[in-house]
Amino acid sequence: MTSECVASSFRDPSGSLFRFGDSLYRRINKSYQSQYDLLLASGLYKDLSDAGLLVSHEEVELDDPSAAGAYKILKPRLIPFISYPYEWCFSQLKDAALTTIDIQKRALAHGMTLKDCSAYNIQFADGRPVLIDTLSFEEYREGQPWVAYRQFCQHFLAPLALMSLKDVRFNQLFRVYIDGVPLDLASSILPYRTHFSFGMLLHIHLHAKSQARYADTIVEKQKLAPKVSRQAMLGLIDSLESAVSRLKWKPRGTEWVDYLKDDSYTPAGLEYKQRIVGQYLDTAAPKTVWDFGANTGMYSRLAGQKNATVISFDIDPACVELNYLETTKNGERNVLPLLLDLTNPSPNIGWANEERVAITNRGAADLVMALALVHHLAISNNVPLGRIADYFKGMCDWLVIEFVPKSDPKVKKLLATREDVFPNYTQKSFEQEFAEAFTIRNSQRINESERTLYLMERR
Repeated sequence: MTSECVASSFRDPSGSLFRFGDSLYRRINKSYQSQYDLLLASGLYKDLSDAGLLVSHEEVELDDPSAAGAYKILKPRLIPFISYPYEWCFSQLKDAALTTIDIQKRALAHGMTLKDCSAYNIQFADGRPVLIDTLSFEEYREGQPWVAYRQFCQHFLAPLALMSLKDVRFNQLFRVYIDGVPLDLASSILPYRTHFSFGMLLHIHLHAKSQARYADTIVEKQKLAPKVSRQAMLGLIDSLESAVSRLKWKPRGTEWVDYLKDDSYTPAGLEYKQRIVGQYLDTAAPKTVWDFGANTGMYSRLAGQKNATVISFDIDPACVELNYLETTKNGERNVLPLLLDLTNPSPNIGWANEERVAITNRGAADLVMALALVHHLAISNNVPLGRIADYFKGMCDWLVIEFVPKSDPKVKKLLATREDVFPNYTQKSFEQEFAEAFTIRNSQRINESERTLYLMERR
């Protein structure tokens, strides 16, 4: 058995992540020895891990070449599902930013500081953001500026400002700019009125001009960098926190956010559908569920109530926002709402297309739910039923799926403005195509509806 380096961690000279067997480990290089010792001795690690702000770990001995010459080998607590900023809703990114600010404040109180502020170092576990990079800290030295200031602005403040003040879809810039939104780009897009906001003026507009002025003279920039007192550092942190806290985004009417309010189900039909989905979940007894087209998470919560870890995907930022706000309000620890266009899912990106991995390379689900979804894939996006079946087969053992016929009002609406070129979109064809990939274990027609719910098991 040999170890395998995790591609996303190769840039850090302080250490790296690697897999050995079924477990994940973090190597701490000897160059980081004094900083790691200070992290523990100062009490910062205990403070952050006890507060749920830093992923906990245990020190272990490991007989593997990846451990040779290391100062320490850590075995961190595993995060159920790795997600990326371009899959987060507005409030998830905002909570991640405020969590990073909280961590920096606590670090300063213990004589340390964050040396990087990558949004990718934040993950969601137990319903809240948590820092997963134990090597993100270094000793604070009086007078030194905050080295992670620019990265915080690029990874958190700039995208949040664009999402709040221009268009929430600007979080997709993370897929193009893997190290955060360039400040000159954000400055050029933001409304002119933001020049009259102290936080936006200082941390984005003037910050961008400063970067441009000294872009080619790193040495000169270092000479001109003023000494920053602890009090000034705390003032900077407070100013960033205030700027982030003031940014708001309210979900408004979109294609999907009011979907359930204008649904095809009668109250009796909706209650029956919930009951059947619950029965299918009981039969399959999944530990992990991926809910595609989750809308605001009604059925994701149903799976979560049955103790499954649920990833609740939807294409609509408003739906994901409402879903996330509901999970935080209810204190739900096992439902993670994420943004995903199933027809253009998150790809492999970064160096050698390996640093940030595609959705299907981040694990698999025991059960996939695809409720009121297939007609959107097959008719709105021209994806053949057989391809849909094969795609789902590659990611799950069980499938709970709903077939919506052409006679349904929702499908009629889809076909109202286009030619019906889908002769094979029938229930018979649906069953035939999916039977190639799955065994149909059960099917139930929803009361007062022409829709049918299926429970399928992968062949």
